[in-house]
Amino acid sequence: MIYHMPPLILTLELDRHSFEIFNTLRQEHFPPERNFLDAHVTLFHKLPGERETSIKETLRETSSHSLFELSFSSLRFLSKGVAVNVESSELVELRKKLVTTWKDWLEPQDKQPFKPHVTVQNKVTPEAAMMLLEHLQKTWTPLTGSGTGLLLWRYLGGPWELVETFPFSK
Repeated sequence: MIYHMPPLILTLELDRHSFEIFNTLRQEHFPPERNFLDAHVTLFHKLPGERETSIKETLRETSSHSLFELSFSSLRFLSKGVAVNVESSELVELRKKLVTTWKDWLEPQDKQPFKPHVTVQNKVTPEAAMMLLEHLQKTWTPLTGSGTGLLLWRYLGGPWELVETFPFSK
């Protein structure tokens, strides 16, 4: 008998200061009826739940990675929302290694070019998104933060359930 496990999602854990800034923006601007989650940087949108044990093993090996710097220098229009771009060569390289490891069973969305970001608004009209983008651009100040680990989540049809945290070595 074949069991279909809920898919897994992998996100980057942000340092506390950066997380609080982006989570506040998300709470202020994301439609409340659709906001099931805190602010996050998604690395993989749909990993197979059936491969959870293997995924965890890979992530335990990866968590020996050192903390790395992130730059949040600009905003991005998402057509129906607004995001903050995340720039980090270390993050891009880390994800590239995971893609290589998991390439045989990644979904098409996770094979696309990686454009890391933190979504602060989504599921609104293009006009509302453009208004927020213009508003935020007037006061946006680039900032830096750090990636402190990886978070593995189980997708539950809206909300996510934390499966395990994989902190980076200091």
